[in-house]
Amino acid sequence: MHSDIIYAVIIAFIICLISGPIIIPMLRRWRFGQVVREEGPKTHLAKTGTPTMGGVFMVPAIIIAAFLAAQGNYEMMLVAVLITLGYGLIGFIDDFIKVAMRRSLGLRAYQKLIGQIGIALIFAIYAANNPDIGTAWRIPFSETQWNLGWLFIPITVFVVVGTTNSVNLTDGIDGLAASVTLVVAATFALIYNAFGTIESAQGQAYVAVNMHNMAVYAGAVAGGCLGFLLFNTHPAKVFMGDTGSMALGGAVAAMAVISRSPLFLIIMGGIYVAEAVSVILQVVYFKLTGGKRIFKMTPIHHHFELSGMPEGRVVAFFTMAAIVLNLIAILAF
Repeated sequence: MHSDIIYAVIIAFIICLISGPIIIPMLRRWRFGQVVREEGPKTHLAKTGTPTMGGVFMVPAIIIAAFLAAQGNYEMMLVAVLITLGYGLIGFIDDFIKVAMRRSLGLRAYQKLIGQIGIALIFAIYAANNPDIGTAWRIPFSETQWNLGWLFIPITVFVVVGTTNSVNLTDGIDGLAASVTLVVAATFALIYNAFGTIESAQGQAYVAVNMHNMAVYAGAVAGGCLGFLLFNTHPAKVFMGDTGSMALGGAVAAMAVISRSPLFLIIMGGIYVAEAVSVILQVVYFKLTGGKRIFKMTPIHHHFELSGMPEGRVVAFFTMAAIVLNLIAILAF
């Protein structure tokens, strides 16, 4: 592995380590505290007032580390950064409305969706027209690729928006979204590093450098998550808020599309998928049965909590599952 990737991890971690103790008291002073949903687990009511919007120091740590460690052409990395920032901005606006208005819901669903789809559409058009990305996706456990043709843009938009919201749903208990995304980002770093080595051996210098810098970016995301966990493990001193979770969702989606591996994300991001599917199943079943539920509460991490599993153990269990899933994904490549 190139040392630049390790530098990115360490730099992002150190920036979080330094900036966290500076930013968190500021968030507390400005009363940017979490507004906990009344319908959530009663144990979460004690978290009311915990500083949120921690993404404001995690996301810059990731981006600064990536640009400091990257070398040569970083067109693709720049695109990934812009996607991350775009979704992070939507999350920031959402968070700001929550803390400024003192309500648990920020932007209205349709407002979020318009912004999310807009960013995803621009990204999908860019990817389709970039000859080094294109409209073909890698297929797990196969050397063949699936060319989506004209379906590429709408399906990519769905994947990007779905991934972003799934990561957002995963951010429901202390340390969960950061822990799972740390594993996913570390896996992408390994995969992009391998792609860069292969492209270099084939004489594709331009693509090789871009793949290498995407590995650096993935390393920075992993380092940012690791640094954020210093303050976000149970009991959390700060929450990342939608500012952080939507930015991470955008980063993961960007890494998947640029590597032509959204199908692998079903495995790598299995936890994200489970969180999103649990919500969909619960809503559909509730409406079809006139008020009955499959789970005690969704997203599914709340079901485990209400079944008596301590919050820290839920995070450990989900993180271990993420590690196993990502090892399987590496084999699938």
